[in-house]
Amino acid sequence: MTDKLKVYYWDVCPHCHKTMDFLREAGIDFEALDIERQPPEVVKKVVDVNGGEDWVVPTLEYCGRWRPGQVFDKRKLEKDLREWGLIS
Repeated sequence: MTDKLKVYYWDVCPHCHKTMDFLREAGIDFEALDIERQPPEVVKKVVDVNGGEDWVVPTLEYCGRWRPGQVFDKRKLEKDLREWGLIS
């Protein structure tokens, strides 16, 4: 079993939808997880990854490595996914 990219998103977040659209177009398999439906310990981890104030989405997690939530930027996202070995 291989680890799957996890995308923590909020349904009304345009940056979340742009990120997930990009992942689909790139053929990257991922699990979309609505932040409002996650157990408290998962929400706390997402909050911690984003500086401890509140959750920010889209937050990505892959093989124990986290990418804090941020505005959609195709080049930055590609760079980060390349570093994780998800795209070449």
